[in-house]
Amino acid sequence: MGTPTAPDGPALHPSVSCLGFLLGTWVGEGTGSYPTVPTFSYREETTFSHSGQPFLTYSQRTWSTSDGRPLHVETGYWRAGPDGHVELVVAHPTGVAEVEEGTLRPEGGPGDPPGWHLELSSRFVGLTTTAKDVSTLSRSLLAQGHVLSYRLVMGAVGQLPRQHLVARLERAR
Repeated sequence: MGTPTAPDGPALHPSVSCLGFLLGTWVGEGTGSYPTVPTFSYREETTFSHSGQPFLTYSQRTWSTSDGRPLHVETGYWRAGPDGHVELVVAHPTGVAEVEEGTLRPEGGPGDPPGWHLELSSRFVGLTTTAKDVSTLSRSLLAQGHVLSYRLVMGAVGQLPRQHLVARLERAR
């Protein structure tokens, strides 16, 4: 069996073949809350792609379900190491840059669809002078079949880490 490929791209680099299940565009809805903002609902489109290099390219954008205004965008890179080690580097237009690391493991028991579970937490959060104070971020993702769900926990602006976002996305292409 050869190296996996996406329908529209080059062969997936062997070092990130374990992340191949992420490739494509995912769309869906989520909710957000934090002590410093009112609870909100959003739509999301997230795309994972590759160029044959040892990383996946990641882009995400969200907009309000109530009035369609843009809410957030981020872009970054996913890398994989030995023994299920995963690295994520993300840049936010709000002046935040994050480096998260964690693990990838198979998910699903008898009778469940097979899937993958990713747990990542911040190793570094960099801030520009004008960025809001974000001290820690962590992400938990579960991919099963055509569904990708996630939870993002954030510690920011003097608040202890707590759930900020939760969403359910479906593979669109």
